[in-house]
Amino acid sequence: MTPRDDSESSGPRRSRWSDLERPPLNAAALRRALVREGGLWRELDVVQRTGSTNSDLVARAVGSVGAGGLGEGVVLVAEEQSAARGRLDRKWVAPARSGLFFSVLLRPGDAVPMERWGWLPLLTGVAVATGLARAGGVDTALKWPNDVLVTVGGEERKAGGILAEASGDGGVVVGVGVNVSLRADELPVPTAGSLALAGAVSTDRDPLLRAVLRGLEDWYGRWRAAEGDAGACGLQEAYAAGCATLGRRVRAELPGDRALVGEAVAVDGDGRLVLATEAGVQEPVGAGDIVHLRAG
Repeated sequence: MTPRDDSESSGPRRSRWSDLERPPLNAAALRRALVREGGLWRELDVVQRTGSTNSDLVARAVGSVGAGGLGEGVVLVAEEQSAARGRLDRKWVAPARSGLFFSVLLRPGDAVPMERWGWLPLLTGVAVATGLARAGGVDTALKWPNDVLVTVGGEERKAGGILAEASGDGGVVVGVGVNVSLRADELPVPTAGSLALAGAVSTDRDPLLRAVLRGLEDWYGRWRAAEGDAGACGLQEAYAAGCATLGRRVRAELPGDRALVGEAVAVDGDGRLVLATEAGVQEPVGAGDIVHLRAG
């Protein structure tokens, strides 16, 4: 069953316009703008509230295997999430209609070798950063592998995150969460930020979402056509240009309670972060939590 409540309340009765500074997304207008013949996006639904758009979309993809499978290009957007997750199962909390919370189903299939699928969260990061800059007039940066950063009061703050999960049927669900209109007293942690606090010229979520999804469609098409070769399609260069991690001294907290300290010098062809360590070797990191260390 298609989850299409188009932002009508599924809980206690309340007006869709209960917070006039945070109007609901216009699902019909989003479909008209994004769902088109020959395009990537084939279905777009907006729900008022759910636990996690990623979990919902993974469940739909897996549950449809016996019926021929759910095709790629499905977009699920939530006005509010009660159990949103980031990397390492970190909780993501935000007031209703205060941000962009959505997931998409992609199927790189045989066109892209699976070892290159690690580029999907980085590709999404480039699309998010460029879309927010274009539609919101706000400068963003990317922290490898999945954080979107803004500057608030001269400090680097996390305003968004990206989570890619295999759907179990040959697809990948990529989830995005971006704080748009959060005020200082609504931040979940002091290190968080939002587009509003970073001085965005617009916090209208409809054009922001359209810009991000159009950018994602463009970059995904280029990457897929290049068989996942991020260098050939320009993705590797674009990511490096917007990555705040490169050139920094970082600590990589790796699986198995290991840690590696070094300078982040490159992102390689498989999307891994390359660290130049004090031992004089360059070591690629494919998974782990990255901490930006202060100079000195």
